[in-house]
Amino acid sequence: MTTKQRQMPKTRATVLALLATAALSTPSWAEDGFVRAVITRGGLLIGFSGGNGKLSFHGRDYPLTITGLSLGASIGASTLILKGRARNLRAPGDIEGAFRTTSAGAGLIVGAAKLRLQNAQGVVLELSGAKVGAELSLAAGGVWIKLR
Repeated sequence: MTTKQRQMPKTRATVLALLATAALSTPSWAEDGFVRAVITRGGLLIGFSGGNGKLSFHGRDYPLTITGLSLGASIGASTLILKGRARNLRAPGDIEGAFRTTSAGAGLIVGAAKLRLQNAQGVVLELSGAKVGAELSLAAGGVWIKLR
């Protein structure tokens, strides 16, 4: 057996290892987490929101702090009780950051809420739930999520 023939299996193994490493670091290996959140909103022209939540990912729970600001026509106050998926997570910290929102709606006493938000890391939140309170809004803004 020549030297070249002996090196061939090592070269193949190295190439396969590199391909496997590259495949594991691509977004296609991202996974979903589950999010629960309670957010209270209120305002007059400028809306403020704040709340807490939880990300469940790989069998662990990660507490979240949620804050927000919106500009536009907004009057009243409401509380959102949301749950849903956090898509495209590779690590729990991927959920941190700013999520842009645009919303229009009205709610009195009890209503439904459905949100789809995305941050710079490509994490998409698909949340739905109940809205309790009285609020009329046509506003654009952002929500910031941080692990506690």
